[in-house]
Amino acid sequence: MSTPVRGRVRVAQGAKRVRVFLGGQVVADTVHPLLVWEVVPYYPTYYFPRADVVSGVLAPSGRTSHSPSRGEGVLSTIKVGRAEAVDGALEYPDSPIEELRDHVRFDFAAFDWFEEDEQIFTHPRDPGVRVDILPSSRHVRIEVDGVTVADTVRPHLLFETGLPTRYYLPRVDVRMDLLEKTDTVTHCPYKGASEYFSVAGHADLAWSYPTPLPESTRVAGLVAFLDEKVDVFVDGVRQERPKTKFA
Repeated sequence: MSTPVRGRVRVAQGAKRVRVFLGGQVVADTVHPLLVWEVVPYYPTYYFPRADVVSGVLAPSGRTSHSPSRGEGVLSTIKVGRAEAVDGALEYPDSPIEELRDHVRFDFAAFDWFEEDEQIFTHPRDPGVRVDILPSSRHVRIEVDGVTVADTVRPHLLFETGLPTRYYLPRVDVRMDLLEKTDTVTHCPYKGASEYFSVAGHADLAWSYPTPLPESTRVAGLVAFLDEKVDVFVDGVRQERPKTKFA
């Protein structure tokens, strides 16, 4: 799989069948997607061969979008039945990156997406990212403002490429009386939809995946804390707070 790089843009040939739906109808279906890492380097975007986009669904809006690396982009609106995605598609017909020419980029948030027959959320999965979830007998203790809010010797450790180790703890070992569920919900393409909790007045300091995706079922119902903002002790040793975009 070749990965040409142009400035900050990296292009790779994908191997999955990828489909885009709008209003319950297919607007693009390909087994030759391009994975393109654009401005955000930690996940890719799908580009579809124009031949694999349903004929007639692209209606150029007359608007453009310029990218210093990808060139002048032509925007199109997608309309299928009563469903419409204004400026939901983007093409770079004269891109300096040859691989992007004759390809169409769809706005991820405006459509429903499937890799093979599984729906995906948030953004495409990065083939270079791995998630391992392992049961452990390490002693993990979490403090917030000097108060122990969790203490367990049966955590599950989640190792995800590019992120610090996350400790997922059984609820019976967490002071759930100190946690208050918030309205925040986020989606992870590897783990699924999460619910959040405030802890001792600190908003969204902990989270859980009630019904994770199949590959992450080991963390179902367990609670993790934002290590960047709490004190984590592993086998009695206080861990350095990681420095990430979540800090």
